[in-house]
Amino acid sequence: MLSLTLEDFMVELNDGSIKNVGPANKSATVKMFDVESAEAREFGDKRVKLVFEDDDGSEVQVSLFPEDVRKLADDIETLEEDSPVFE
Repeated sequence: MLSLTLEDFMVELNDGSIKNVGPANKSATVKMFDVESAEAREFGDKRVKLVFEDDDGSEVQVSLFPEDVRKLADDIETLEEDSPVFE
């Protein structure tokens, strides 16, 4: 399941073209639950792309620098040691 929340978001649709309307203070939150598959792969010369897909075919891609991937891996390792989630 993919949940998308858009804040202060307005666009203009005119003759099939989408145009930003209003100030550039827009933000979005994306949440994906019940992930069916996840993978990591190279993205350009300096980043790692994490790709998550649910069973409905929705996909979220996240591009991170290697140091951020290492931090994430450390966080997961800490969870494995301390959290009942991994029991």
